[in-house]
Amino acid sequence: MIAMSPVEPVQSAPADPGGKSPTVWLVTGYRAGERNQVLALGEALGWPFELKELSYHSTEFRTSLFRGSDLRGIRQDQSSPLEPPWPELVISAGMRNEPVCRWIRAQQGGTTRIVHIGRPWAHVDRFDLVVTTPQYRLAEHPKVLQNTLTLHRVTPQRLEQEAARWHARFEQLPGPRTVVILGGNSGPYTLGPKNAHVIAQQVEALAQQRGGSLMISTSARTLPAVIDIFEREIRVPHVLYRWRPGDTENPYFGMLALCDDLVVTADSISMLSEACATGKPVWMAPLGGYGYPMREDRDIPVDFRFSAWTYSMMMRRGHPRLSRDIRLVHQRLLEQGRVAWLGEPAAESTAQSDDMARAVARVRDLF
Repeated sequence: MIAMSPVEPVQSAPADPGGKSPTVWLVTGYRAGERNQVLALGEALGWPFELKELSYHSTEFRTSLFRGSDLRGIRQDQSSPLEPPWPELVISAGMRNEPVCRWIRAQQGGTTRIVHIGRPWAHVDRFDLVVTTPQYRLAEHPKVLQNTLTLHRVTPQRLEQEAARWHARFEQLPGPRTVVILGGNSGPYTLGPKNAHVIAQQVEALAQQRGGSLMISTSARTLPAVIDIFEREIRVPHVLYRWRPGDTENPYFGMLALCDDLVVTADSISMLSEACATGKPVWMAPLGGYGYPMREDRDIPVDFRFSAWTYSMMMRRGHPRLSRDIRLVHQRLLEQGRVAWLGEPAAESTAQSDDMARAVARVRDLF
């Protein structure tokens, strides 16, 4: 996932009604998508928590690759303090955080529960729970929770608040309003000028046919050349937001709240998860790639990117742990009737996912 909006953790949820709440640390991820998933689970649990922000040594991978349990990978003087009282639960994501979480558990005497989100690098037995999704291709295991979509912070309450906040900004746009969420390069897939031109034409035609408008949101991974194409080629009534880090006026959640349907570039499972959480029709815009097309039945333009080609080679010949296959999530969502490819009839199902509820239940079971 992309950093669509500044992260403001919600820590006002009630304590566990069954008794004293466990002490919880959220060791936030170093990628925006991981960070948001960690926060989402922490908030959904309803237990008070502390955020632990870490600063990393860019060259320290030994302790991670060799399953260490120490703090060699972080700059302690630039990170949140890691000191008593030690937590009973740590929620985290990302390879670099794994040794830190194991070190924290060791200080507690081995009783701290560790919940990891995404793909772990150590064996799953080193964790108490792993919450994952199909693209990581983890084997079935008692400690692994296989969800369809990533955890997210889109809730009915948040959408209601954001709708009230942004209503005046978007009320002049004619309906139906379609949100277009642009991601970027990912693995063997590239969102470059060729692909951007095709997607811009498709969403422009969609809005024209219905007499509607577009609300376009870019992300941290969207190339400037791609944004320029949308600014130049979109003629229907629209707004376009250029993503900026730490922007308190990012309208992303307002767009989700006030739109009628959504188009999401299919490179980001986190963006798809958030779109599906709105309960509105979602179209996926496929990207061109090498060797692993998102759609076998369509000729999708490919913008050359050397790292995309090498990633494709790694998927073909490397260990599955070194890559991910997001097409597995696309397939699951299409089978469930929750999304459709851009240009096809809208999906019939807007059923809400129970992924977060399942994750919360499994974490609570640890106590």
